Amino acid sequence: MQDGKVLLATAVPTAAPPAPRRNPWSMLGVLALLALAILPLTVGKDFTLHLAIQICINVVLVSGLSLLARAGQVSLCHGAFAGIGAYVSVLVVMGLGQPFLLGVIAAMLAAGVFAFLLGTVMLRLTGVYFVLLTFAFGEFVRLVLLEGDSVTGGANGITGVPPAALLGHVLDYKTGFYLLALACAAGVIWLLHTLYRSPAGQAIDAVGENAQLAEATGISVRGTQRYAFTLGSALAGLGGALTAHYLRYVSPESFSMHLSLALIIMMVVGGRRYLFGPVIGALIMTPLPELFRGAVETQNIFYGAALILMLRFLPQGLASLFRSRRAQKVIQGDKA
Repeated sequence: MQDGKVLLATAVPTAAPPAPRRNPWSMLGVLALLALAILPLTVGKDFTLHLAIQICINVVLVSGLSLLARAGQVSLCHGAFAGIGAYVSVLVVMGLGQPFLLGVIAAMLAAGVFAFLLGTVMLRLTGVYFVLLTFAFGEFVRLVLLEGDSVTGGANGITGVPPAALLGHVLDYKTGFYLLALACAAGVIWLLHTLYRSPAGQAIDAVGENAQLAEATGISVRGTQRYAFTLGSALAGLGGALTAHYLRYVSPESFSMHLSLALIIMMVVGGRRYLFGPVIGALIMTPLPELFRGAVETQNIFYGAALILMLRFLPQGLASLFRSRRAQKVIQGDKA
């Protein structure tokens, strides 16, 4: 009788699960991003290329910050890790005479090691206590850079930073550096896309959604957040190194609390739980300072108003507007 059931089960074909539908919004978004990436090359103006480079660098920085945010923590020292990366890259290239690529690798390693050591101690705390400690660490790094005149140049910073160079090509022109920054931004997005689909990325999302439930299922909350903090800070080191070799000047004030707050605003505007949230946030918020260059107070007021409005009416960021209707129905069904 059991053999008959087995034969019947093998004879009757089972219905295959329906193939997942592709979200047309995501396809249109990718095409729009490709068009925007090509646009600065077709325009060819220095100012347009400058904004495009800044956008790509901010995508790298905000992507690292959003990685920690997905794990349930918010850092106010992301700009400090970018500063660590910038100064380490400059010292390796200028002080030790090493190539640009080695300086970038050293910048990412230094920022990652500092974050790992810091996270081992600080991630025992949660909520506002963790945020306050990251604020204190960011100010500590800024003061160290200010007081280290013999190494960091103090308040005057370091000038004459060598331009980026790859495979014997010196990228001392905006078009070449834009291609480098664009490749780095695309590489970071691909890296996070791969990560979020892996078990480690799923653990990060689980910890960010419900830390207690994740801990009950065997996921180490502190270890997962430390991993996200380390990798996100290493990406900040990459962004800092790119900034230093593009502007060819570094100073402590370039990586102060203002940078960390600006990156948080970009993350909130774009959407912290979406892969392309940092891209959207950087695309919108990076050009705005150029519009308010003559009025710093107006710029700060606008940033504050934009942050309040986003948190009030669109807390998931602008990227949430491009979710498929099918995903919205699934979410509404889960809530019901």
